[in-house]
Amino acid sequence: MATTQEFQRLESDIEDFEKVEHADMEVLLAGEPQLEFDDSELQQSASEELKEIEDEISMAAEVTEETDQQYFEPNFEEELGTPDENLPQDDDFMDVAEHGIVDFAGDDMYGRKVIVISACKLPSNKTFNHDRFLRYLMYTLDKYVENDYSLVYFHYGLRSSNKPPLSWLWQAYKMFDRRYKKNLKALYLVHPTNFIRILWNMFKPVISVKFGRKVMYVNYLNELKAHLHFDQLKIPRPVFDHDARMMEKYKRTAQPQSGAFYTERILSTQQFGIPLKQLQDANKGDPVPPVLHQITTYLEKEGLEIEGIFRRSAGATTIRETQRRIDEGQKVDFAAIADVNLAAVLFKKFLRELPEPLLTFELYDDIIIIEDLNKSDLKVAYVKELLNKLPRENYCMLKFISAFLQKVIERSDINKMTAVNLAIVFGPNLIWSQSQASLLAMGPINSFTRILLQDYVEIFSRYVRSTWHPLSLSLSRCLQHVLTPERY
Repeated sequence: MATTQEFQRLESDIEDFEKVEHADMEVLLAGEPQLEFDDSELQQSASEELKEIEDEISMAAEVTEETDQQYFEPNFEEELGTPDENLPQDDDFMDVAEHGIVDFAGDDMYGRKVIVISACKLPSNKTFNHDRFLRYLMYTLDKYVENDYSLVYFHYGLRSSNKPPLSWLWQAYKMFDRRYKKNLKALYLVHPTNFIRILWNMFKPVISVKFGRKVMYVNYLNELKAHLHFDQLKIPRPVFDHDARMMEKYKRTAQPQSGAFYTERILSTQQFGIPLKQLQDANKGDPVPPVLHQITTYLEKEGLEIEGIFRRSAGATTIRETQRRIDEGQKVDFAAIADVNLAAVLFKKFLRELPEPLLTFELYDDIIIIEDLNKSDLKVAYVKELLNKLPRENYCMLKFISAFLQKVIERSDINKMTAVNLAIVFGPNLIWSQSQASLLAMGPINSFTRILLQDYVEIFSRYVRSTWHPLSLSLSRCLQHVLTPERY
């Protein structure tokens, strides 16, 4: 429980902000007082607002421990609903969305959705409606909170002129209930300052220890590369420039990253991060690599009745170690490991780490216009036509994956993973932009994937491409697993 003495100490910390600043931070900010924000103004407003919410935080702290002990059985069907249910019928928040404060950045290294918040894009607090922004933030997160997800907060650019009041931060914390916090697996605070640490101390009495472990301070952008697909992040130019100045002052350089983040050399046995054509050649003509055969076989036996399968992550260390063993050609027995979430994460991770998405960069622009078609039969025909443009190995892989996901959908009364819910999970892993992920593109991508799964029989049962050459015997394994006679 927070005491008066504790709040007095926190208030004193704010008042002495510049005095407690770490020596190396003083060097960094010397001569560039406006690089981030006016600390003196933040210090004054924080001190005043702290008094206003002190009693409320103190009261909340009394019940925090009891609340954290409670257990809530997740109801995926009720909480997820359908995309139409999640969307407000009379508000698309376009006036808030146009600022680009919140964006989507695909999946991280562990198969979790990534949401990015950029403080430098906050407009002036004299004109910006922060209450409406809070509703927009909840509206955006509602699309992802039933998955494991990560948040990246770029702190640089927060100034007294665009800073939300502390009372708003306290209101936001209260409104983001357990449904939002439960599946948040990592909160990356990029370029933190003492102001962030003071806020953390202020809210610490009502923040559980478990939630506190999810918070990670990130001092330099290159530190994100160990956890996120860096090229998919929408990093504002001011944040890049600020990071470059910091790196220069500290005489540090970013370390290069390889596609498979734990090794820079390509192994002959490697399966993650390898082009499909290369995998097919190394696998005697089968474009579906052994790791996917192993994973799907295991999940068919043990995972189809697991509620929320593909929505949960596994331990980061376990994921890295298992991927390393697979790429080194070591035998991995998923049945012996007995971790359905691990197998499911590696499934998504394999797709996400392909050098080019399974549906190819070429089809990206065609896919994201699918919602321009207003009839469902036209959309199905459109999807079939797009698949006609895929390379043969991509088609084989896509059908293999879609056929397996049909088995997941057949048990959706138990696992709650309908075609709609699977589309939310797999859409961003099947197609992404060659530049950066976009929150606006997620709707069309998920819609395309939903049609692919809901109309699987129609889309894959009859498919002819006259430009393909007759099949060679080397594709017999692919035929056995994914192809139907009607296609040829």
